[in-house]
Amino acid sequence: MNRRGYGAVVVAVAVLLSTVGSGVAHAGRGGDRWRLQGALDDLRELGVVGAQGQVSAGAGSVTARSGVADRATGVPMPRVGAFRIGSDTKTFVSVVVLQLVGERRLALDDTVERWLPGVVAGNGNDGRRVTVRQLLQHTSGIANYTDDMVALATEEGFLAHRFDHYEPADLVAMAMRHEPVPHWHYSNTNYVLAGMIVKAVTGQSWAEQVRRRILGPLGMRDTFFPGDEASLPPRAARAYQQFGAGAALVDVTEFNATAADASGGLVSTTADLDRFWRAMQQGRLLRPAQQADLHRTVLAEGYQDIRHGIGYGLGIFHVPNRCGGYWGHPGDVPGTSTFTAVRDDGMKAVVVYRTTALADGAASDARVMGLVDDVMCDPAASG
Repeated sequence: MNRRGYGAVVVAVAVLLSTVGSGVAHAGRGGDRWRLQGALDDLRELGVVGAQGQVSAGAGSVTARSGVADRATGVPMPRVGAFRIGSDTKTFVSVVVLQLVGERRLALDDTVERWLPGVVAGNGNDGRRVTVRQLLQHTSGIANYTDDMVALATEEGFLAHRFDHYEPADLVAMAMRHEPVPHWHYSNTNYVLAGMIVKAVTGQSWAEQVRRRILGPLGMRDTFFPGDEASLPPRAARAYQQFGAGAALVDVTEFNATAADASGGLVSTTADLDRFWRAMQQGRLLRPAQQADLHRTVLAEGYQDIRHGIGYGLGIFHVPNRCGGYWGHPGDVPGTSTFTAVRDDGMKAVVVYRTTALADGAASDARVMGLVDDVMCDPAASG
């Protein structure tokens, strides 16, 4: 679930801007540790209250932090702390669906109607014409339900509705008010539907299947779906949202994740995200055929003028850069922005999260993406 258009715009704007000397200032220091610390300090200068990140290469990793975790107390950012990962959740859900495909319990070409009869219907929407693959790749044409959650876009509305509970069917119903979009279109509704299909196939929620199939086997003890529990665990930094240009920062830490569901509801840490993405990219979670499906991309239409070739696979972006490209996903929920990227061989990854959603976050997006480009293009596993 992403706040600025809820999708690839986080990648697109940042990729455009990252070519303007974003990583050069710290290139002479040497090593990923200095690159990471320099980028986080720059984010602080750009108005972000706190930032934390991790770069891993081979068997080693480095972490860094900058800023404070709480504006009221001034306590420093934690080196390890839980945060909402937003649309990074989609990659977890996609892996679960692809595991079920590998077990022949469903097929990517199954229609939504087969598993969720009557759910996708009305205003030109027809579940008989939408496949599981199209959901995961955002080629279903189904509208983005979060475009209708306008109350959360203002300070007054957010504070009034932050604890509201939503059922997945409620979120899909919002999207069914709109006609389909006839092109590639990033839509959180796709992954809410994918989560509903996981439950239809397995009899368990998508979150339980993520826990059983991914979190448990990988030892990811700090990743979970909080559901109606609006608070974060101890050691978590506060999250801040700027609802308009020049407006004050508002503490938006407490939030009911059912508004995001399978499109963006997970809580995790940089260490856990690093572990998941590297394991996935190294082929430890999927069979070869499903690993190939994961990486079979289509052009992310509307973003080609930003950087030619940006593509979307099944719950994963491919972003080209000066050394070829990398796989990753952004994630945004109120007050928090996350970006995770991994090299093609899974041997190097970077995870950065910010505790502040600025009204104009283009510069901070660009700095993060500049860091990612620099880390991904350095073959050294330096500390």
